[in-house]
Amino acid sequence: MRTAADRIVTVFGGTGFLGCRVVRHLRSRGFAVRVASRHPDRARQCFHEEANGLHAVAADIHDEPSVASAVTGAFAVVNAVSLYAEHGRDTFHAVHVEGARRMASQAQAARVERFVQVSGIGANPASPSLYIRKRGEGEAAVRTAFTGAIVARPAVMFGPDDAFLNTLLSLLRKLPVYPMFGDGCTRLQPAAAEDVAEAIARSLEPEQTEGAIYELGGPQIYTYAELLRAVAREAGQSPILMPVPFAAWHALAFAAEMLPKAPLARNQVELMQIDTVASPDLPGLGTLGIVPTPLERVCREILAKH
Repeated sequence: MRTAADRIVTVFGGTGFLGCRVVRHLRSRGFAVRVASRHPDRARQCFHEEANGLHAVAADIHDEPSVASAVTGAFAVVNAVSLYAEHGRDTFHAVHVEGARRMASQAQAARVERFVQVSGIGANPASPSLYIRKRGEGEAAVRTAFTGAIVARPAVMFGPDDAFLNTLLSLLRKLPVYPMFGDGCTRLQPAAAEDVAEAIARSLEPEQTEGAIYELGGPQIYTYAELLRAVAREAGQSPILMPVPFAAWHALAFAAEMLPKAPLARNQVELMQIDTVASPDLPGLGTLGIVPTPLERVCREILAKH
């Protein structure tokens, strides 16, 4: 049997918020990693580990030959490509469905042993939300194209360098009245990005079940209002939480998406309209032997830095 060092894992989206963590956790478990990206120089700058079991290659998920080249000889493939706002040819369908199908089918043709599709809790091919629907269709496309594909569905993720907790902490410290999504009753189960990355790395081990669907949530379920209060407490704040109708948020997001770097997207609003809580009927972090990191601990880390 080959050792982990002899097994190459190709990671698409390996320079993103989750993807770079997946790369690091794979390396820590001894895997050789091939980071497939449209901008391999960016990957090299991110990791500086070319001589230590990590190699950056040029690949575009819209281009079949480059995808085929990136997966050739790999033991496993991880699709951590994510898109939160459509622009040009990068549409939700092109990235989350066609791109995912292309990676999975080329991995199957190359006799890759494992394929992990990173999706999200709540992904649903029947959803009225285009983003959520395409996430669900992407899962189905991958599972059809690659026999035994693994699906990892994280809840909303947080980390010291995220745009989630950092934004909440910044706004809660500045605003005496905080505008909430809806009435604040949507339920969330935030998960640490490091835990999700470790889960993906562990899912590639031989003892893990092929074809599994993992729903990766953190240690606690909050309503959105409870989450805001918990984060505010860590920052020593006690803001007034003001309900704002989702219709108003959709209008605001529509306008924000016209900006070069949209601070808010309609799919983010749509996700806040549904509960994103891990199913008790599906395996999760505990199944993979991971003790979930509390959100409050990472809040304290962020606050300590500032």
